[in-house]
Amino acid sequence: MHTHKHIEKDSFRRAACAGILNATSTIPDAIMCQLLGLNSSVPAGLGPFFDVFAERGGRTDEHKDGWGIAFHSGKRCRLYTDHRAAIDSPLAARIRRRPLRARNILAHIRKATQGRIAIENVHPFARRLWGRTWCFAHNGDLKEFAPVPGRFAPQGDTDSEAAFCLLLSNLAARFPDGEPAAGTLRDALADVAAGIAAHGTFNFILSNGETLFAHCSTHLHYRLDEGRAMIATQPVDAREGWVAFASGELKAFGSGTLHP
Repeated sequence: MHTHKHIEKDSFRRAACAGILNATSTIPDAIMCQLLGLNSSVPAGLGPFFDVFAERGGRTDEHKDGWGIAFHSGKRCRLYTDHRAAIDSPLAARIRRRPLRARNILAHIRKATQGRIAIENVHPFARRLWGRTWCFAHNGDLKEFAPVPGRFAPQGDTDSEAAFCLLLSNLAARFPDGEPAAGTLRDALADVAAGIAAHGTFNFILSNGETLFAHCSTHLHYRLDEGRAMIATQPVDAREGWVAFASGELKAFGSGTLHP
């Protein structure tokens, strides 16, 4: 079973985290899932990186417990998820044949640590807040983490979706009058993320259609290149310019640049 949903206005659909690495890359043992994110000044695609991503989903690596990708521009979000390995997914094959473009892309391949192998547990996840769709994908493992559901509640049984719901519930409670300025929002996200990260590994990418936020606990890198920012668990090619996040660091990217 796979899903393809358009998320616009008051409708939403779950989603999850994505990663693309070079097929010959050495991957640290501690990496569970893999993340790949793109933030661009104009609609863009992942190009050959999606092919590498799909291959890593069960052929060149062991991340075969589902995959998903979100194409997110403003209020329009297209989500594709499948609980099967990317190499066995007709949906992944279709996207490889007909690439899509967006100003924000979040992709995830899953190696399950918590939760069943089922469509409701596949990243990215999505919810509506302040008139926007928010998409989230996570790499890591959170122990003894069972937050009381707030405004947002999980539909599956992963630590990842529970963390996403806690993030958004905290934001909604802190800013009941609407979305704050970007800097204020980033600081609030960093504060909540630090509390969640106390339970284990919490690498994630998060998009509201305009800004792509990325938080690192262990492994996360970014590169800026001509109006595009790419974020990945590990560098996806051998080109220079990849910068490692510091542990505990949260960064915000907009229009393909790093926000100060």
